[in-house]
Amino acid sequence: MESKVFFMSKLHQNALDTIKRSSEIAVLNTNFLESFLNPDHSHLVSLPVKMDDGSVKTFEGFRVQHNNLAGPYKGGIRYHQDSDLNEVSALATWMTIKCAVMDLPLGGGKGSVKVDTKTLSSCELERVTRAYVNKLKHNIGPHKDIPAPDMYTNPRIMAWATDEYLKITNTSNKGVFTGKPICFGGSEGREEATSAGGMYGFVAYLESQGLNPQGMKVVIQGAGNVGSYAASIAEEMGMKVIGISDSKGGVYDQNGLNVSEVLKCKKERGSVVKYQEHVDTHKIEGRIELKVISNEEILEKECDVLFLSALEDQVRSDNAERISAKLIVELANGPITPEADEILEKKGIDVLPDVLMNAGGVTVSYLEWVQNQNEDYLSKSEVLKSLDKRMTKAYKDILCIKAKYNCSFRIASYIKALKRLQSIWEVRGN
Repeated sequence: MESKVFFMSKLHQNALDTIKRSSEIAVLNTNFLESFLNPDHSHLVSLPVKMDDGSVKTFEGFRVQHNNLAGPYKGGIRYHQDSDLNEVSALATWMTIKCAVMDLPLGGGKGSVKVDTKTLSSCELERVTRAYVNKLKHNIGPHKDIPAPDMYTNPRIMAWATDEYLKITNTSNKGVFTGKPICFGGSEGREEATSAGGMYGFVAYLESQGLNPQGMKVVIQGAGNVGSYAASIAEEMGMKVIGISDSKGGVYDQNGLNVSEVLKCKKERGSVVKYQEHVDTHKIEGRIELKVISNEEILEKECDVLFLSALEDQVRSDNAERISAKLIVELANGPITPEADEILEKKGIDVLPDVLMNAGGVTVSYLEWVQNQNEDYLSKSEVLKSLDKRMTKAYKDILCIKAKYNCSFRIASYIKALKRLQSIWEVRGN
């Protein structure tokens, strides 16, 4: 337990260190920085919940509202047994940066409930959700703080949360939560938004470097929602996906994997590591030289692009030297430690950072919020077109800043965000 708490504290420190380093390079106002580093509000709530057997169990809930200079706090709610206030603080800080990178009129926040969802029935999960909303009813709202789904939360949970808030407040604005089911005010395109946004940013990078994605070899760590969509889109773009992993391990084939079949295997058999069984059962033809490897090994495979779409802290000082990718795209939050970042930079490996590359989710959440205010809903093509335009612009802005300050894409992203927020801080007269 102690090491886990330390890890989460270090995660928050990593975010703050990157902010400080970026502010030094861009020579930002020290008074602004001092006001920005600490969250505006941190909420810790106790959630007594009646279980199916009649007993009462108490869960811990958190909500960190980091900064609202640009607009209402915005950020997901995760349900995880190892969640704590330090982790949520780090994620809330990244959300502020992410929204500013994308020029959204939103601030940053994050929430969580310390719970293992696998141990709860659907009814118990609903009661936990409604209890959480009830405790935070005075701190959230469509113009105050707008939560969304995150790890182990989903549209159904957002529907329960929205319903509870509307009942408690006797209001009708469904924009208090985003990531809702489409029939209850959700947005088209939200499910694939994070992956699609990352791919739009990736295409902008390729164009700026004069590169063609056709035939590029790709490794994807993570086969959840984000990794699955990323793999499918990469294949559609003509790239060769040679490796995919999930929490149980990965599969690798230098000749390229059949992405749709790998994902079908994951759905039917619970893991991509059982792909050989899937191949044998379905008599899939083609040249297959399949290897089952660990998550550590898949990171080190030689490839053109490594997509990180799993967890934090995957590339560290102890394995960064062995990374053989030419480019890394961060679709997960914080998958590379600052120490590893320095090693990768010395190796000449470009890293497209999380605060840009996984901002598609919050961008489409913003579009959902706008649609809720107007009660006027967009088609999927309209949503994705808007996302493409916003991601491409953000990348081009960051590329210019990178050239000006001769820094990494990560530092350039933070400089863009911090300069925008400092400008708002100055005009607001703080």
